[in-house]
Amino acid sequence: MDRAINATLYVVGNINVDLIMSTLHHWPAPGTETMLEHSELRPGGSAGNCALALDAMHVPHRAVASQGCDGFASWLAGYFTDSAAHWPRYQCETSLTVAVTHPDKERSFISNQGHIVRLTAEDVLQQLPLRAQPGDTVLLCGTFLCTTLFAAYPQLLATLQQRGFVVAVDTGWPPQGWSDELRQQLQIWLTDCDYLLLNEVETLGFAGLPTLEASARALAAQLSGNGACVVKCGSDGAQLWQPDHHLQAAARAVGVIDTIGAGDSFNAGFLSALLCGEPHQLALQWGIEVAAHAISSSPRHYPDWQTLQQRIKEC
Repeated sequence: MDRAINATLYVVGNINVDLIMSTLHHWPAPGTETMLEHSELRPGGSAGNCALALDAMHVPHRAVASQGCDGFASWLAGYFTDSAAHWPRYQCETSLTVAVTHPDKERSFISNQGHIVRLTAEDVLQQLPLRAQPGDTVLLCGTFLCTTLFAAYPQLLATLQQRGFVVAVDTGWPPQGWSDELRQQLQIWLTDCDYLLLNEVETLGFAGLPTLEASARALAAQLSGNGACVVKCGSDGAQLWQPDHHLQAAARAVGVIDTIGAGDSFNAGFLSALLCGEPHQLALQWGIEVAAHAISSSPRHYPDWQTLQQRIKEC
């Protein structure tokens, strides 16, 4: 790394095992077996993917999570050695997601509950400093999957603000779908959130409005006023909204191999730029480039610091 970063990014949420199977052309009939051409077993989850990207860039960070007690637990912890020493252990199986990819690059996911549903606000706060250093940021991921933690979001986010952290949230998509009741539940803590990091369909679902611009502006107006609503738009790049300001950045064309974790990789790049004191426009580009590198690699890997900076210069 060619510059010092004095702040730390704490990535909180779902770190689990991912098993990616491809390519499935037809769902097998009950009682039958189908052979696929490719599989990859790797650490994953929204928080896990983001932390791995940060590690590749050598950005100061800690993965804040919990762990199970089966054979996968030590395997998963081995990818996050420094962080995992602080993870509480629960007497349960490790959370596992099987991702099946289809010919059109779309994916289907099958997941168990496992250890991620047991992560509590107390677990999180015990792994964070009592007082943030300037620029220290907490990213909360996998909101709807970490069910016990989600129930404590209002008090948790208020406490993070009191401790002086910049607070970012990537909710993901709710398995139960969006509803007015869920939106009201989320609005309770939005004023304690600085950055909301969503994709296009999540933004529309969260706001419950007909257009992306109206949705993003409405969400931005409900945040703390110290950040923005960031919308990840896939091959169309990314956009950022504040109540009276809008930015967008384009994405270069890449050969897409595996889009799983693209948004998590974007989060790592975007928030790393903010830790470095970069403006929002450049932060969008950092996020896009980290995501582009990740989704065009197999096996999955993330850019190191020098590679990222070279890609930014080429934009």
